[in-house]
Amino acid sequence: MGELTTRGEAADLLVRDALLVTPDGVTPGGVTVRDGRIAEIVPPSARPPARKVIDARGRYVLPGLIDSHVHFRTPGLTHKEDWRHGSRAAVAGGVTTVIDMPNTVPPLADPAEVASRAELVRGDSLVDFRFHLGVRPDRLDLLAGADPAAAVSAKAFLAGHHTAPNVIRDPEVLRDVFATAAGAGLRLLLHAEDDGVFQLLDGWRGAPESYRDYEPHRPRSGAIVAVAKVIELVRRYGTAAHIVHVSTAEEADLLAAAAAQGLPVTFEVTPHHLSFTAADVARLGARARLSPAIRSVRDRERLWDAVWQGQAATIGSDHAPHGIDEKLRDPADAPPGLPGVQELLPAVFTGMTARRPDADPGVLLQLIARLCADNPARLFGLSARKGRIAPGLDADLVVFDAEERWTFGPVEPRSKCRWSAYDGWTFVGRPTLTVRRGEVVWDAGRDRFGSPGGVFLPAGRPGDLHRKGGVHDQDSHAHAVPAVRP
Repeated sequence: MGELTTRGEAADLLVRDALLVTPDGVTPGGVTVRDGRIAEIVPPSARPPARKVIDARGRYVLPGLIDSHVHFRTPGLTHKEDWRHGSRAAVAGGVTTVIDMPNTVPPLADPAEVASRAELVRGDSLVDFRFHLGVRPDRLDLLAGADPAAAVSAKAFLAGHHTAPNVIRDPEVLRDVFATAAGAGLRLLLHAEDDGVFQLLDGWRGAPESYRDYEPHRPRSGAIVAVAKVIELVRRYGTAAHIVHVSTAEEADLLAAAAAQGLPVTFEVTPHHLSFTAADVARLGARARLSPAIRSVRDRERLWDAVWQGQAATIGSDHAPHGIDEKLRDPADAPPGLPGVQELLPAVFTGMTARRPDADPGVLLQLIARLCADNPARLFGLSARKGRIAPGLDADLVVFDAEERWTFGPVEPRSKCRWSAYDGWTFVGRPTLTVRRGEVVWDAGRDRFGSPGGVFLPAGRPGDLHRKGGVHDQDSHAHAVPAVRP
């Protein structure tokens, strides 16, 4: 792991003997840090003076990951999760910035309440942070008046579940949401499953009696119908739309085709939809009950294909913990969701190496950095400070041992719920040291966290991934991953 030592004057921090993962490739060298920002990238032989030195010992150093989809449950649901525990799970997984979802109690829908919400978090978070607004169908004026200083994105639910406060079922209201978001310059995030489809099927089939019945109870048809509607609304209003936790092959096809036509639509995949199948839900039960549901092997591999081809824009954890007592309810009543911010990086890298055993680890990590750092920073207005290893940006860094094989056992989870669907998994690759703005906030060798000095981040208008260098650019580095062998 990285070794922390003390030096003389000059830079605040030097990270040396590293393989730096940058958009232009993997570069041997080091990084100097002053006042929380990257000062310069130095060659391998350089030993500039610094008060502290991290010796990466030839390991990879990634930009701190940005998880744009977490539920840290504050306020109102802190028996499930809170910022103290959620941010510990984040930095233990190499995540240094999160964007929290609005479905708390009360939900966050008013931009004027963002400052007080940030103050509620201050002093408890190891990670820097922002919030997505929630869409209130009866108060679209709140979206129309949103300032980028408060929010650049808003989340809409098209289907209901245990923590969804406002579900949009009326087509006319949904049209107004898209028009309002477009006019305000907001990126609209969507839980895109059609509640009308589910209500129709529920009236016919009834509630699921077992977890083997859960996926047919919340089938792919709901997601496909919703995504088709979203694409037409994007076409009509020009709204920048980001579909979260895509779960089916058909959704990925539709969204990739829409983006190829130049529509401003992007989508997220999650580690759990890349890791598990419906057979795992039958085996794991409530721990793998999710919304949207885990699908088939074919769907999982199509989502991986979207990762390899650069069709998926982001990988977000959808970190959504519940207490194990809540998860042990009957299949019809157990809340959907699982913890995942800590598992994101090792789960995705493990899945990549299983599918590309001959690939250069640096190429795989470059793709992870794009999907989990650079692209989220650009999508949500953070690219002036976050997302890459470059001079002038925040010194958010992760020392990653790409060769370590380790078991994610019952003592590993740092989330407040203290359980994981990945319990017993053998992971390949481990984050060993996490640095947030030049401060070590996680040291795996010492099992030690830093100070909870995470701050609410300023942001600019959401960026455009469709320009050259974006996820749909055919010259993208995402296409450097070796092709699938039959």
